[in-house]
Amino acid sequence: MSCILNIDTSTDVCSVAVSQNGTCVFDKQDTLDPKHREKLGTFVDEALAFIDKNELPLDAVAVSSGPGSYTGLRVGVSMAKGICYGRGVKLLAVPTLELLAVPVLLHHEEIEENGLLVPMIDARRMEVYSAVYDRALKEVRGIQADVVDENTYKEYLDHGPVYFFGNGAEKCIEIINHPNAHLIKGIDALAKNMFPLAEKRIAQEKFEDVAYFVPFYLKDFVAKQAKPLL
Repeated sequence: MSCILNIDTSTDVCSVAVSQNGTCVFDKQDTLDPKHREKLGTFVDEALAFIDKNELPLDAVAVSSGPGSYTGLRVGVSMAKGICYGRGVKLLAVPTLELLAVPVLLHHEEIEENGLLVPMIDARRMEVYSAVYDRALKEVRGIQADVVDENTYKEYLDHGPVYFFGNGAEKCIEIINHPNAHLIKGIDALAKNMFPLAEKRIAQEKFEDVAYFVPFYLKDFVAKQAKPLL
């Protein structure tokens, strides 16, 4: 077990947590204001102060690696790299869609043994970033951008229960409209849920190159032309 500083800025939620020996010992989050650049520095300062005050041996920084908000991912990864350089610790990358599945697996006993998990991140209109996992978080279908209609996940729904969650799920569930489709509300990507996946990566020695690691944006960023002021 390790001491890990966990950072997530992949969606509209900004959150930072510290885990020690598999337990969350510090948690700070803002679910109301998506201005990550203004919130993250303060949250990280408080987390590092907590680590130093309690004389915890920081081993690694884990950061949500995407897909998600282009700006949010850049801010989070840049902060994580800076801490790794400054403190001389390892960098861990946790896929955002796997992170969304952690509270579902830990706290939702209604999920059936043969159930599939489909975390969804809102990508505007009827598009979402999603993947399909089994209950062991084994990838059944890889991460991709889906424009959702009634047939998008039909091959999985026809064979058993499928559970949809994340900030893109609620807008899709009525369109999917299948008896095997189940919506789980209130699931956000939060740093406090990151440590099981981060601990697994430490055990596997799956560390990232601090100099060259980049987030998984999935789609290229397209800058919009600024509107005239007058």
